[in-house]
Amino acid sequence: MLQKGTKAPYFEGVDENGNSVKLTDFAGKKLVLYFYPKDSTPGCTAEACDLRDNYNRFLALGYNVLGVSRDSAKSHQNFIAKYQLPFHLIADTDLSILKAYEAWGEKKMYGKVTEGTLRTTYVIDEQGIIVDAIGKVDTKNHTAQILE
Repeated sequence: MLQKGTKAPYFEGVDENGNSVKLTDFAGKKLVLYFYPKDSTPGCTAEACDLRDNYNRFLALGYNVLGVSRDSAKSHQNFIAKYQLPFHLIADTDLSILKAYEAWGEKKMYGKVTEGTLRTTYVIDEQGIIVDAIGKVDTKNHTAQILE
């Protein structure tokens, strides 16, 4: 994981609507950048819905929320529509953002070692510095972890 106090790596990706999204779009703003394995799976849905249900709290505190997974833009459109998610999701199909943020790597599932998305969240301040890095995400209570 990237460490607190380090500069957030530059990224540029495409959201669910095909629009370009860059780290520099959030200059002067606070950003919750969360990485998750797959749209519409139980843990990822719980995490997205917790962030959705608390979205107005994030806005009130000056935070933008942005999700990233390797799913396609079309998959993100369906996920957003099904769960009424108020924030954008980046389709990182080439894994460039996931790798830059050390959210891609080896993990164990059911005793088998595979490569995949490491559920990770970074809180980035107005100057582009990582002020929090969360690697052990509680999908049902993620907002509480972020706002602690």
